[in-house]
Amino acid sequence: MQKKLSVVAATFVLLSLSACGIFSEKADETKGWSATKLYSEATEELEGQHYERAIQLYEKLESSYPFGTYAQQAQLQIAYAYYKSQDQAQALAAVERFIKLHPNHANVDYMYYLRGLVSFNDQIGFLNFIYEQDATERDPKATREAYAAFKELVVKFPNSKYTPDSLDRMRYLLNAMASYEVHVARYYYRRGAYLAAANRAMGIMNDYRDSPAIEEALFIMIRSYDKLGMTELRDDTMRVFKLNYPSSKFLDEGKKAERHWWKLWN
Repeated sequence: MQKKLSVVAATFVLLSLSACGIFSEKADETKGWSATKLYSEATEELEGQHYERAIQLYEKLESSYPFGTYAQQAQLQIAYAYYKSQDQAQALAAVERFIKLHPNHANVDYMYYLRGLVSFNDQIGFLNFIYEQDATERDPKATREAYAAFKELVVKFPNSKYTPDSLDRMRYLLNAMASYEVHVARYYYRRGAYLAAANRAMGIMNDYRDSPAIEEALFIMIRSYDKLGMTELRDDTMRVFKLNYPSSKFLDEGKKAERHWWKLWN
């Protein structure tokens, strides 16, 4: 009986070792590959939108050939692959790692640009969102982070080929942040918090001077001061409003203006 058990045990061990050999062979399919082949295969997977596989091969390249130029390029491509796979956390981690390890790399400006794109991608549809839902339900953190990232690129690399697009995105993001603030001010007004509405609108005036949202912010201030009985401030603000926006859609008279106010905001 003991002899039979020994045979069974030995057979089990042999089968286990055989299975391990099979799995090891599969896991080591890239064994012996050159840095060039690893990079070529990884890039092919990336172009085919097989991002997980591409990342695996780039990581294999980096671990097998850590001191070559291919390793640096692999680190850059890993960040891009995570971005394309919409893994924001991993993409940002890879970007920060690259910047820390290679602050003087010829393509480090792209990493700053990619950092902005990752956050920018997170707030796609931001303006649609705040028109469809209550603006106060979402703090535009990603919008601010994307703006800061693009701004850092513009400041550090004013001659970068990515700077013109970054400036365009910054203008869009600035308007998005201003629009968010207008919606919050509007939220306060509709709920009778007129002082809060006026203060929020004043903040827009101070922080987003070149935004189209200024027009509506001024109008919120006029309406809020009127509700608060601050007639002097209301009239002063109205003069500024008429001077800057003489053809504004908000400049209707009497009840017509009141109806337009609620039509626009409900």
